Amino acid sequence: MSDLTGYREYVGSRLDRLRRTAYLLCGDWHTADDLVSTALVKLLRHWRRVSAMDNIDAYVRRMLLRAWLDERRRPWRREHVQARLPETVARPGYDVADRMAVLALLADLPARRRAVLVLRFFCDLSVQETAEALGCTTGTVKSQTARALETLRTRLGAVTSPEGIAWRN
Repeated sequence: MSDLTGYREYVGSRLDRLRRTAYLLCGDWHTADDLVSTALVKLLRHWRRVSAMDNIDAYVRRMLLRAWLDERRRPWRREHVQARLPETVARPGYDVADRMAVLALLADLPARRRAVLVLRFFCDLSVQETAEALGCTTGTVKSQTARALETLRTRLGAVTSPEGIAWRN
């Protein structure tokens, strides 16, 4: 029973972050919930072994990433949605138009580049940790990060300044 208690505590403390990570990968809250469910079911199946690991978070992130990549390979995913409505209510102080533009551009990136950005900047992983999660070299992570950021900057029309990124209207 203590195994199940440990699993519940782990999931309870990380569920929101896993959902947000999955959303950034797939761009849809319903699909994100499905991805998290898939990863957590697999985690439960292997909890005894996984709970003894040093870095459970890295293992679960990798399962989540693999679930997303598997989902993208399914034939029905080739259908394209023509119109999207925002699924969340904007918080005061956030520019919804900018946020939606960034999310749309993130969704247009190739899967590998999108995964690199989510892992590096949302999950706050190092280059080495990202490389391990994706099963590639650190050089690949660096080049994919640079290319993805350049694509976003170009498409957003942003300029980099010492203060950060300034948005052009």
